[in-house]
Amino acid sequence: MRKSLPLLLLCLVVFSGCAQEKDFVVTIKTQYGDMVAILYDETPKHKQNFIKLAKEHYFDSLLFHRVIEGFMIQGGDPDSKKAGKEQMLGRGGPGYTVDAEINSKYFHEKGALSAARLGNAQNPTKASSGSQFYIVHGSKVTEEDIKTDPAKFNQAMQQFFQNPANQPAYDTIAKLYQNGDMKGVQDFITKLKPRVEKQTGIKTEKEVSPEKLKAYTTLGGAPQLDGEYTVFGKIIKGLDVIDKIATQPKGQFDRPAEDVRMIVTVEEMSKKKITKLYGYQYPPKVTSKK
Repeated sequence: MRKSLPLLLLCLVVFSGCAQEKDFVVTIKTQYGDMVAILYDETPKHKQNFIKLAKEHYFDSLLFHRVIEGFMIQGGDPDSKKAGKEQMLGRGGPGYTVDAEINSKYFHEKGALSAARLGNAQNPTKASSGSQFYIVHGSKVTEEDIKTDPAKFNQAMQQFFQNPANQPAYDTIAKLYQNGDMKGVQDFITKLKPRVEKQTGIKTEKEVSPEKLKAYTTLGGAPQLDGEYTVFGKIIKGLDVIDKIATQPKGQFDRPAEDVRMIVTVEEMSKKKITKLYGYQYPPKVTSKK
């Protein structure tokens, strides 16, 4: 027995493989089906906060209070639990924010689970809402769209619209946005890009990873949000449920005419079981050599 003790200690202290690695699975239940999500370790503040709120049943009976087809579905406002039909929502929370954890590794592909927040003017640090989140619905985009640098393009667009002759183009974009046609907005801006670059002299192209390029051109997403909001997880089962919710008839404030309520649960299980049940592949661990 004494001879086996050091080996046992070595197993416990040195080899992580001796203990089965676990993670949390989040299930968001709705009347249109369940969405199963995984949360990223690289956004620990958001992961811990979301799990904490879910375990406290904070999200239960809250609404997806804002849905835009081709863009996203948003929920997590505690004011939505007992909200009247005409009540504007989207301002509630637990009374705190979460520090931004924006990571270029994670982007707004379809199914991305991201934190809502106040705009840059009120919130220059891009801190996240304590409870409000959105799930990307998005749409497929072209390779040219993905390779456009948002900062440079915004700069070019601002300069472009300073010219009164370009007011009709601005009016077209505004009308499409007011009608909730985000795909129309994206398509129009894509067609406008060569004209904008020619008039302003600003080149807007950037390099994009193969993974991001593949996801946005095949699965779809909302690349215009990248770098602005914290993506802290993704839906690994139930993408069709996002479609069903995003396409619901709406009333005022992009709120579904029929309330879409959620129940959020959290379960801890082995990573091997998560992969077996949902097909989610964890990235390989990078171990440093001593």
